[in-house]
Amino acid sequence: MTHHYITVNGIRMHYVEQGRGPLVVLLHGFPEFWYGWRHQIPVLAQRYRVVAPDLRGYNLSDKPLGVKNYSLDKLAADVAALITALGETSAVIVGHDWGGAVAWTLASLHPELVTKLAVLNIPHPAEMKKALYGFNWAQIKRSTYMFFFQLPWLPERYIMRNIDSIFQRLFVSYSPARKALTAEENAMYIAAFKQPGALTASLNYYRAAFRYPVTLPQAKLPMPVLMLWGVHDKALGRELTVNTAQYCSQLQLIYDETSGHFVQHDNPDWVNERLMEFIG
Repeated sequence: MTHHYITVNGIRMHYVEQGRGPLVVLLHGFPEFWYGWRHQIPVLAQRYRVVAPDLRGYNLSDKPLGVKNYSLDKLAADVAALITALGETSAVIVGHDWGGAVAWTLASLHPELVTKLAVLNIPHPAEMKKALYGFNWAQIKRSTYMFFFQLPWLPERYIMRNIDSIFQRLFVSYSPARKALTAEENAMYIAAFKQPGALTASLNYYRAAFRYPVTLPQAKLPMPVLMLWGVHDKALGRELTVNTAQYCSQLQLIYDETSGHFVQHDNPDWVNERLMEFIG
């Protein structure tokens, strides 16, 4: 596994790379960075060229100032430029959480760049919008943290005051098996979010989603789509998956009864097997 920097869409992006073959791009969510794919990278790299970037604002990638710089169309443009800058014309895109939202957006706005799309525990953005603005009270209750993140400076202050323990508490509470981080893993997350500006930038994803929403084309996605969903997700309800087929011309929707929101950590072998089968 090697670390690199590349300039895309006006920012300097950090990424890790391993393997050779067709390009597979792994997009992390909150509160992660490239390291969130540590269980998947070496397995996928047996057959593919795997690239896992730090999305803009995270860890070692650039952190532009201002909420507007974190709208989904800009995030998707970063990944589109990354594929081209890597010398490829298209890629398999895999995304979890916010990385999945970026993946949906990229596939919708630039379908020619995406040969296959896999999303983990993230609904189509239109379904998330319907839930929040359509009085899905169960999802609104699950999303209270998103409303807290809209506040200026207070979320940053709370997280930084608890930075040494907050990741451990989060991952344990979201794991059905109460799976804890190792001391080394916890240290990696702390170091990433202590990068200057990283915490505010990551929270700006949530702020931009409300202030600068992006409307995606209504046409069904032409590429094959795989949705993997840990059913014990505390952040996102299973009901957000039921209408996914209306956005896809080819969809596989597979539930895992043992996992929560961080399905790639809770059941990495299952996720790896499903991804290898899907990518082919």
